[in-house]
Amino acid sequence: MAERRFTDTLSRMSKSVSSTELEVHAGSMPFGLDKELLASKSAKVAALLKENSNADLSCLLRDIPADSETFELVARFCHGYAVQMSSENIVPLICLSFHLGMDDNHCNNNLLSKAVTFFEQRVLPSWNEIIKALHSSEKSLQQTMQLGLFDACLQAMIAKASDNPRHLGEPIISRNDGDGGDKPNAKRRLFVLDWQEDLTTLSLQLYEPIVYTMKQHEVPPEYISASIYRYAKKWIVCPNSGRETLSIYKRKSQRNIIETLEKLLPHGRELLPCTLLFEMLRFAIDLEASSGCRNGFEIRIGKQLDQAKVKDLLIPSQGYAKEVQYDIECIRRILKVFYGNYDSSDASGFITVAELMEEFLAEVACDTDLMIDTFISLAELSMAAALGTKRNLDGIYRAIDIYLEKHAYLTEKEKEQVCKVLDFQKMSVEACEHAAKNARLPVRVVMQVLFMAQLNLRETLARAVYDDDKSGKENEEEEDEVRLEMEKMSIKVKELEKDCHEMKKEITSGSNKRQRVNRGKQSLWSEMKRKFGCSTNMDDLHCPTKKKKVHPKCKAPKQ
Repeated sequence: MAERRFTDTLSRMSKSVSSTELEVHAGSMPFGLDKELLASKSAKVAALLKENSNADLSCLLRDIPADSETFELVARFCHGYAVQMSSENIVPLICLSFHLGMDDNHCNNNLLSKAVTFFEQRVLPSWNEIIKALHSSEKSLQQTMQLGLFDACLQAMIAKASDNPRHLGEPIISRNDGDGGDKPNAKRRLFVLDWQEDLTTLSLQLYEPIVYTMKQHEVPPEYISASIYRYAKKWIVCPNSGRETLSIYKRKSQRNIIETLEKLLPHGRELLPCTLLFEMLRFAIDLEASSGCRNGFEIRIGKQLDQAKVKDLLIPSQGYAKEVQYDIECIRRILKVFYGNYDSSDASGFITVAELMEEFLAEVACDTDLMIDTFISLAELSMAAALGTKRNLDGIYRAIDIYLEKHAYLTEKEKEQVCKVLDFQKMSVEACEHAAKNARLPVRVVMQVLFMAQLNLRETLARAVYDDDKSGKENEEEEDEVRLEMEKMSIKVKELEKDCHEMKKEITSGSNKRQRVNRGKQSLWSEMKRKFGCSTNMDDLHCPTKKKKVHPKCKAPKQ
């Protein structure tokens, strides 16, 4: 009831202003306030009254930087009513209080100190309240910057984002189903943040310095990248909606947004899915952003081109021709970045990109409006991507076959021009057989295929004969070596047999000689024994002995 009475009082004072009252226009609403009462709370009003006591101060207070809602809070405070402060009105209230000089130098019970206390105790500790306060500061942004309110909010936000980067939102990961998109991290956490105000709802004037400072303070780049992509999705009109719906001012504003976001976007592989980088590149192309902006997206895409999909490469050129054409130079630049930055020790990425280019060529070949020169240029890019991968060119041949099928009206000469990019020596046997029977190919190309097949057959036969001759010669050489070894062994065996025979002969002759010597010795000994009267029997071999004569005296007496 008191608030309603105060509002009614202000309304009546605005209708009839007395000599002691001061009419102030805030926004579109006039306010009638007592001069002395306002001067007791405001140093600026007190100074104006002192210098211009009899003058009308209404014209001197027309530059008040506040809307009617904010000035009503000041009027309530001057009349002694409670002021309902919130995150949505605190920043304009501080700015107006400072402008009117409602500080400690003029009055102990002042509005500025109360508002600053509320700002420090109720706003800065909370991420959500800071975002709300920054939203309300956009109308008085310059004064917010000058008073240091924005810096205070910025430092508080950086501290919170450094401690928990999820304040910026979840990072975006690539989907395994091949459809890259804005998909938060699939990891489930036991404790999650409550709903919070989104940083991407701020204007670019506020968003740019906040994100830039967060990069300087090394907030994880995957969170910053995700926030930047979401900001682009929120503030940039989809190119498919058509240029006619955008005014010149709107296009210029959105061009400024995409160029600023490209500068803020961190450099690094896999910070965003490749599909989303292509989407931002299309924004830049459609809005005719600067070449530096487009090149920045192309460099980021090139560093992770092995993760791209065929639909990502379908970038239409910005020409005014009716035919649907594709930006070949853009794709060429992206390929150049990929080959200049990819680790050459890992061949899987090169193979993936080569397959991607072949699939892309087959996709655009179905476009009935695709001109020959464009298709040939894309085919040459696919050929260049396949170099060094040791892959056949069957995919490129398949794309050419599709193009000839969809463009049956081509002349024989035009078909030959399309087929010039083919290298039949790098095609598989199956592909060559198909080409030899393909009625869509020009006759000269079919003859080339048959000629190459004949050369390949001749080389195959020559190689087979050479292999047979080589294997026969190797067998003969092996047989000669075996024969020589056997002959050597035979000679050695014969030599050993001869040596054994001679040794046996020597042993036999030596034995006979010893026997003859032994017999000779035995006969001689026998003869000598016979002469001495010895028995020849070995068992009683003895010689006769003469009996000695015994002296008679030595004979034994008879018993």
